Amino acid sequence: MTSLRANLLTKPIHKWAKGVLPALSQTESEALTAGEVWWEAELFSGNPDWSKLHEVKAPKLSDEEQAFFDGPCRELCGMIDDWTINQEAADLPANVWKFLRDKKFFGMIIPKSYGGLGFSAFAHSEIIRFISTRSIATAVTVMVPNSLGPGELLHMFGTDEQKDYWSPRLADGRELPAFGLTSAEAGSDASAMVDEGVICKGQWKGKEVLGIRLNWAKRYITLSPVCTVLGLAFKLRDPDGLLGDVKDIGITCALVPTDLKGVETGKRHLPSSTMFMNGPTTGKDVFIPIDNIVGGPDYAGKGWMMLMSALAAGRGISLPSMGCAAIALCAHTTGAYARVRQQFNLPIGKFGGVQARMGRLAADAYAMDAARHLTCAGLDEGRPLSVISAIMKAHATFKMREALNDAMDVHSGKAVIDGPSNYLLPLYRAVPIGITVEGANIVTRSLIIFGQGSIRAHPHMLDNMLALQEEDPDKSLAMFDKSVWAHIGHTTKTLFRSWGRALTGGRFAPAPNAGKATPIYRQLSRWSAAYALTADVLFLTLGGALKRKEMISARMGDILSDMYILSAALKRWEDEGRQDADLPVLQYAAAEAFRRIQTALDEVIVNLPARWAAWVLRFLTWPGNPQRGPDDRLITKCSDLLFHPSDTRDRIVGSVHEGCERNGVMVLNRCYAKVNEMAPVMKRLREAKQTPQQAQETGTLSDAEMKDIQEMDDLVSQVVAVDEYTPEELSAIFPDNAVHSRKDFNAISKEAAE
Repeated sequence: MTSLRANLLTKPIHKWAKGVLPALSQTESEALTAGEVWWEAELFSGNPDWSKLHEVKAPKLSDEEQAFFDGPCRELCGMIDDWTINQEAADLPANVWKFLRDKKFFGMIIPKSYGGLGFSAFAHSEIIRFISTRSIATAVTVMVPNSLGPGELLHMFGTDEQKDYWSPRLADGRELPAFGLTSAEAGSDASAMVDEGVICKGQWKGKEVLGIRLNWAKRYITLSPVCTVLGLAFKLRDPDGLLGDVKDIGITCALVPTDLKGVETGKRHLPSSTMFMNGPTTGKDVFIPIDNIVGGPDYAGKGWMMLMSALAAGRGISLPSMGCAAIALCAHTTGAYARVRQQFNLPIGKFGGVQARMGRLAADAYAMDAARHLTCAGLDEGRPLSVISAIMKAHATFKMREALNDAMDVHSGKAVIDGPSNYLLPLYRAVPIGITVEGANIVTRSLIIFGQGSIRAHPHMLDNMLALQEEDPDKSLAMFDKSVWAHIGHTTKTLFRSWGRALTGGRFAPAPNAGKATPIYRQLSRWSAAYALTADVLFLTLGGALKRKEMISARMGDILSDMYILSAALKRWEDEGRQDADLPVLQYAAAEAFRRIQTALDEVIVNLPARWAAWVLRFLTWPGNPQRGPDDRLITKCSDLLFHPSDTRDRIVGSVHEGCERNGVMVLNRCYAKVNEMAPVMKRLREAKQTPQQAQETGTLSDAEMKDIQEMDDLVSQVVAVDEYTPEELSAIFPDNAVHSRKDFNAISKEAAE
């Protein structure tokens, strides 16, 4: 029966698919097969098994990790003066560099057996997140050695000899790593790099050995100006056949000590006035032994696969932690500022325009941190989550930008004036860094999330493609016969699921018994089915042309991302005991996610070239009223969760460094606490229609209460104040610029007139 089916039915489909789907390049194959799929595959299936989500163990710090967080991590943040780093010294202080080395901040991911801390992905994330609330420059300095770079590559692919030598030296800071990938010719398209290594023989420590002659020019390399060992990506060639028959071996990763002849480091870039060490590096005729290839000679040409596999740390931990830190700090400070700042005798947090921003801040802080937790849980299970890490990197940094825009709008002039007390502007300046590094968000959103996810997370697509790539025609047909009919069966079930759930508004879609959150699960199951069906229609009607439809791919990637982040928020609500007080932020996150999902699916259908398929898809996916997002009452509830002190507010905001007197967060916290403490007294005065002075004169206000009011007013004045400078002070900050006083200006004007 299978043979007859294969010959009569499958063979024509096989021939058509061969013509429609282009052959994958080696780079594309390595990118698509790197990493592992996890919960995103359930969402892509159209019928997620919610029990699998609930079975994931919530991440938690070990006693040792908690001690490090409460000790060295907090101590480090207390040593930092971010204004001095970014505006005066252009570097971390020497004592901070020493502290980072002594406490092994650079060795968090290195196993204890090599002298590192051996921390979990969650601990790594928590530490980076906390430092980021204090100083982005310091956070980046810590995150890079613990994400994409020599340490991560050695951990995953290094030989025993390489690990034994380099890992202890990286763990204790004797060696400081950097990784060189980006060049002028090759940014997101690493295959376009012209940096080259040629297999040859040369001198190494007085002996002739087989090695590589390197020439490169890299830029945007974090820690390059101070690194002692450079992880380098380059194209390896073997023109003389010293390694084998292949002359163009491909992208390779190797370790290059920076004290070798021909290596140049030291020059610096200035990344958006955030003064972590970043700069170019070049190498001319640099010779290294063949054993310096990460993983040894057997890994020559496997650099792209290695890089794609190792990206999970940078994309899944470091940058999402920075993004979540910024969102949390925005929520924390905006809620407090909106409580203490008054206009028209009313706290600005009571104005609807401000509440709209605060409501979104509260929901985004809750949902994105939930997604960070879930991602770390998956990584700590040993899963290299390539698709989910891409989701997290892109959307945590997108949300970081949105959160800072909201916070800046609410703070208004307070956030515009630069100086030590401005706690938002350093984060605002860092937004483009998060958006563009570790894979630019435009590329990640337009190509990677759906482009890789559609093949890896789909139940059958990768099997179809592997069958079509098989060179043996009989074997190819047999493999394809098995996978394509499984795919057809899956699509048929998805079609009826999508239509049935859309027709009933998702009321009977599968969901766990989750109390008040059960309807959200049902709606998410509904949109999961619609998404899976839409993906299959895209594969059918566009085939290989789909990868050139980047705007459609971006929308599909957004939908998958929204479903993942909302899933994480649902799990967080479950893990934290279904807190009723937290339900508004979960409901806000759901309402906004469903609005975006429906809008994106509508735009996919509108732009689908095959119009017959578009009409069919519209009928099968969403009959009914459009999703409208959170209503005003829900927005107000979420805003109030940041406005008033509560356990829910503490959960939403999480651990945020309180800073010091100079960066403004500490005085804001004091003021917020005092304003809330004095609220009953101030209410009493309003009801009596008395000023504090009048109330004191009539005896309705005690001297102690009057003193508290004066203290509160003083704190409010400090919070509202912004930094200001004399010309002499500005000259000290900017010594190379002419900063004139009014007297100087008048003299210059008079001289010019004469």
